[in-house]
Amino acid sequence: MTDKIDYVEFPSTNRGLTSAFFRAAFGWGIVSYGPDYDGLDNAGIDGGIDQAANKVAATMAIVRTDDLDGAERRVLAAGGTITKAQFDFPGGRRFHFREPGGNEMAVWTARE
Repeated sequence: MTDKIDYVEFPSTNRGLTSAFFRAAFGWGIVSYGPDYDGLDNAGIDGGIDQAANKVAATMAIVRTDDLDGAERRVLAAGGTITKAQFDFPGGRRFHFREPGGNEMAVWTARE
């Protein structure tokens, strides 16, 4: 699967409360990845709860690709603006962008 939304990230001012809410309201499992990030389990789509100081301001859809550099070129050619340059994270590499209508999104690829 490439160039498909496969992850959604929820910003939170209190990761513990947000995780507890999702668990109680919907029965989703929670996987802790440290003091600032929890992953969602069995939520229908992979996702996470981000409490880091530099988190995005709104819920963000994340697209998975097999060609991160190519996806970045396509985003720019289509009128997107890079908001966070490519960076490594434990699962792979990603960048953030804003599409012309204002939504911030990200594109990621798994580590090879």
